[in-house]
Amino acid sequence: MTSAMSKLPQVTLAFWVMKICATTLGETAGDLLSMTLKVGYAASSLILISVFLVTLISQLRVRSFHPFLYWAVILSTSTAGTTMSDFMDRTLGLGYAKGSLILVALLSGVFALWRASAGSLSVQEIRTRKAEVFYWVAILFSNTLGTALGDFLADDSGLGFAGGALLIGSLLALTVAAYYFTRTSRVLLFWTAFVLTRPFGATLGDVLTKPYDKGGLDFGTVGSSLILAAVLFTMILVTRKPGLTTDTLFKRARHPHEIP
Repeated sequence: MTSAMSKLPQVTLAFWVMKICATTLGETAGDLLSMTLKVGYAASSLILISVFLVTLISQLRVRSFHPFLYWAVILSTSTAGTTMSDFMDRTLGLGYAKGSLILVALLSGVFALWRASAGSLSVQEIRTRKAEVFYWVAILFSNTLGTALGDFLADDSGLGFAGGALLIGSLLALTVAAYYFTRTSRVLLFWTAFVLTRPFGATLGDVLTKPYDKGGLDFGTVGSSLILAAVLFTMILVTRKPGLTTDTLFKRARHPHEIP
């Protein structure tokens, strides 16, 4: 089987910033296609799932880590997840709460099958193509779930867009605190953070795109997507050098003459 060990990025602070940026971009780009361009949720889902499959096959075929390809797959799971969630919750009429419960069950099933097959959910244990496929399927479902959760918090919970983002942000902060101050399983914390960053991105996307009277910043889907794409592209360029971690970047910013 093809080794996938070197095909995944280092999990640093930069990884999480890019993950949030990519998932937020997925929210705004998915809404741009389905709502702004009036393609519709069903057609948008078919288009974006096709894009996901193309990027996924390309990712599975390469033998080393290619940052732009990796983040293209992340972005495609996010955009597809946005329209898939909207199709379930709105077109099929399941609603955000029921749609979220269904997606929780599906994601739990993926994790159970992955654990039974590979023995671990750790991304550092991904050494086969089968494990890599499970990894990407889990990401697709986590991003779809995150959209439904984000919409539930923003629309049905009474918290609003900013309140939903604040709640998810607080849960992420607790996850970070657990990482640094407890012995909680790193695998559990990784996937908790991975799932939570999607609804955080979803609610953040709503904050960026929605009008002022609905609690947003009124950048619109086009403006927000362009801003997020520029930020993500720049971060990939900056961090794509081998061995360049977030700690190195921070040290370089504080002591530019000490690091070559």
